[in-house]
Amino acid sequence: MEAQKVEQLQAFVAYCRSNPSALHHPSLSFFTDYLHSLGARIPPDPTPGHMKMESDSGTAAAEEDYVGEKFDRAAESAGDEDEIVESDLELDGGELVVPDDDDPPQKMGDPSVAVSDESRDAAQACKAKAIDAVSEGKLDEAVEHLSEAILLNPTSAILYATRASVFVKLKKPNAAIRDADEALQINPDSAKGYKSRGMAKAMLGRWEEAAKDLHLASKLDFDEEIDSVLKKVEPNVQKIEAHRRKYERLRKEREMKKAQLERQRRRAEAEAAYERAKKEQTARSKASDPEVNDPAAAAALQDGNVISIHSSSELETKFRAASNLSRLVILYFTATWCGPCRFMAPLYKSLAEKHPRIVFLKVDIDELGDVAHRWNVNSVPTFFFVKNGKEIDKVVGADKNGLERKIALHAGESENQVEEEPVEHAPGE
Repeated sequence: MEAQKVEQLQAFVAYCRSNPSALHHPSLSFFTDYLHSLGARIPPDPTPGHMKMESDSGTAAAEEDYVGEKFDRAAESAGDEDEIVESDLELDGGELVVPDDDDPPQKMGDPSVAVSDESRDAAQACKAKAIDAVSEGKLDEAVEHLSEAILLNPTSAILYATRASVFVKLKKPNAAIRDADEALQINPDSAKGYKSRGMAKAMLGRWEEAAKDLHLASKLDFDEEIDSVLKKVEPNVQKIEAHRRKYERLRKEREMKKAQLERQRRRAEAEAAYERAKKEQTARSKASDPEVNDPAAAAALQDGNVISIHSSSELETKFRAASNLSRLVILYFTATWCGPCRFMAPLYKSLAEKHPRIVFLKVDIDELGDVAHRWNVNSVPTFFFVKNGKEIDKVVGADKNGLERKIALHAGESENQVEEEPVEHAPGE
């Protein structure tokens, strides 16, 4: 097992030791199942009050930190794994390449000097001697004659280009490039200048620059020597361009991958933060929900049902339970012999089903006359609306529309009060 993973596992175990409640988080259920299968004892979940909220918040924070660390490691891993190391490029044309010549720069003419006709003629004579020397293989002597000609006529591009071509034959590419540059400065359309410089750059392995100069020379004045050199240079240029495109693509893919990881990290952190806030809000809502803190009272009110009351003490018990849960109570006084009561009974039952968070009580005045007396019931059916043990409204008679209207009014007020501290509502409200 990798050392880094072992360290992460050790850190997780240390966290669980200091905060055992984290083991009860739903995302770790697989882990607790595994611990149970080994016979381990998991500490109970401290659900009540702020302990649960603190546990959930701590776990959510740990998850959020883990998400950040996870993507940081992924980004580092991507950077390490995708670090672009260009492979060596195998090129042809090795026979063209020569070592750099490090001779002192050759003599150059002064372009500001006024050239007379006699100087031009003398320069031409020196050039002719140089050409004869080249034909005899006396290249150094040819350079001397051409240098003398350049000093006599420093404005002649052909003299520099010719000496550059001799330096190419001498395998002195840097000297050839200096002369070719001078020739092209004087005459930008010097085919011989481009040819000599292109061949010199090929000798230095500067394949792309060589190809560019040789193509220009070929357009200006094609010859077979240029074509021969291009056939050796161009395959290398194609390899270099393909190599460059490959690694440009790989670098672009690496940057895109890193950007994608960064977007995923930010999205995951935002989702973790949202889940954390959501869990904290849920924990606070549960902690402040009276029905969660008083489940016995909630059970006693039988949501969605009409509760028949058979004693004064039972009535008081229901009122206390409703007050503990901030529930609206409707107290319905009826009698078995009452025709309008029989008309209202099905409606009352359907309203109880429709409003499960309102407490619907029913008292028979013949069974609990003392209760009816205390509530000053003079006729049936009578419906009292009670909140926190106090009468807030009533409906007398079989007024179906009036009863529904009052329920809608007071049920809305009750629900608005509940919404001030968000809790999970039952369907139908």
